Amino acid sequence: MNNIPLNDRIIFALDFSDPEEAKKWVEQLDGKIKFFKVGLQLFLAGWWPVIDHIVDRGNKVMVDLKFFDIPETVSLAVQQLKNRKVTFATIHGNDPIIRAAVQHKGDLQILAVTVLTSFDESDMQAMGFTGKVADLVLMRSQKAIVLGCDGVVSSAREAGTLRSSIQRNFIVVTPGIRPGLNIDTIQDDDQKRIATAKEAIRNGADYVVIGRPISKAADPLAKIEEIQREIQEALAEKAAQ
Repeated sequence: MNNIPLNDRIIFALDFSDPEEAKKWVEQLDGKIKFFKVGLQLFLAGWWPVIDHIVDRGNKVMVDLKFFDIPETVSLAVQQLKNRKVTFATIHGNDPIIRAAVQHKGDLQILAVTVLTSFDESDMQAMGFTGKVADLVLMRSQKAIVLGCDGVVSSAREAGTLRSSIQRNFIVVTPGIRPGLNIDTIQDDDQKRIATAKEAIRNGADYVVIGRPISKAADPLAKIEEIQREIQEALAEKAAQ
């Protein structure tokens, strides 16, 4: 994945309830970045016109709806995304669900969500799991890749282990990105397994999903340039190894 253009590495999360506001952000930012995420909130508010607006401007889109249902329903949902110029789509699921998702995906690339970055060990224990988050992420990733997924969504903390443990080519998309060097001081964040963009790329991520750190920045374009410098530094360090 070393040939990914720098302006594709950041996937900007269009976490807005107003489709027109989302479109304005696309128009403001797509001179710097060319990849945008449409999640549940925006998709329910704007449906296909928002996605069409993104791709019609020459950009890529990640449809992050995290499909999880009976296999036939998931298969039919994935087929709705085909021929819409969508690049990535996300799913949850066990073996039958994953098989159903990849069966008719065509050029669409399917990413399996491993463990949400808002989870940590305490959340796993509350759900009855006794192991570590990293172990669950690795197990789910191995299964997803073997069953035909193109990649996974995981935090930066697990990306290195995935790269060293899974001997196949696959995509790693990492949310929970918090730019800067003092992420350990961040409090009251709904994301728990966080990292900088530099750490994520250095650990093995191909793409980083970033929303609020850009949209709430005083100068969003300057913030993007800052994050892209971090990414370039990480790629240079990896190339020198």
